[in-house]
This record gives sequence, structure tokens and C-alpha cells, in this order.
Amino acid sequence: MSTEALLTSGVVGSWKIVMGRLDKTIGRLTEAQLQERVAPGKNRRLYLLGHLTAVHDRMLPLLGLGERLYPEIDEAYVTNPDGALADPVSVDELKAMWTDVNAKLTAAVEKLSAEEWLEKHTQVSDEDFAKDPSRNRLSVFLSRTNHASFHAGQFALVK
Repeated sequence: MSTEALLTSGVVGSWKIVMGRLDKTIGRLTEAQLQERVAPGKNRRLYLLGHLTAVHDRMLPLLGLGERLYPEIDEAYVTNPDGALADPVSVDELKAMWTDVNAKLTAAVEKLSAEEWLEKHTQVSDEDFAKDPSRNRLSVFLSRTNHASFHAGQFALVK
């Protein structure tokens, strides 16, 4: 296996570890537990689940991997803070969305070659990418993996 393939395999492997931990945590939580806040005055676990689902869904077009599946949840879980709007879907529907988005995203990134990982993402112009080639798919994916890992830690904070 080439150095490039080993690096990209490691990136996808890290993503799968973080998603696996989140899947396990989310899967065992009841609806009441998902309504709990990670700390007084902070987000509910359910909001974090919706937030992560929407952010991962946004990665599909950002990485040039396809269309979004659930843009309708952005208002409740990205654009507005927790509690500003009613939850637009049930807990079971949100869990299913989480599973769908991450399955589609993971399947798509597993097919990327090392060269494709280093291509620009869709929100950067050719001119800006020429100036800063680090604005690529890989950097976005690493950033979002770290983002998910951060929120996984918040899930764990609730006693």
C-alpha cells in the first residue's frame, strides 16, 4: 500500500472510530436521556445529534459527493440555538437520519483516491485553491471528524 493510501486509510479509519463511538452512545440513549442537557444552560443531547446530522449532511455537497439528504433540519439544528425552534422530527426519525447520512458519507469517502482527497472542496474558487491548496477535501474531513469527536465528549459529560 502506498504512503498516500495509508494516510487516507487512516483518515477514514479515524472517522469510523468516532462515528462508531457516537453510534454506540446514541443507540443506547432513551428519548428522555436525549432531552438532557450536557451541562446546565447548554445544549441537549438531541440538539447535538441533530446538529451533527445536519453538519455531516452538508459535507456531501461540500466534498462533491452528492446531494444533501435532509436540508430541512438546518433551521432547528444549525441556524438557530437549541430551544429556539421546536424539534422538526421525532427522536426515531432523527436517529434514522443520522444513520442514513453517515452511511452515505462513509461509503462515498471510502471510494476516494489519495489524489481525490487533495482536490479542492466545492466552496473554494479555483483561484483561492491555487493560492492555498490546503483548502481541500481532506482538510474539511479532518475538521469535521474533530468536530464530531468534540461533541462525542459532550455526550459523555451527562451523568
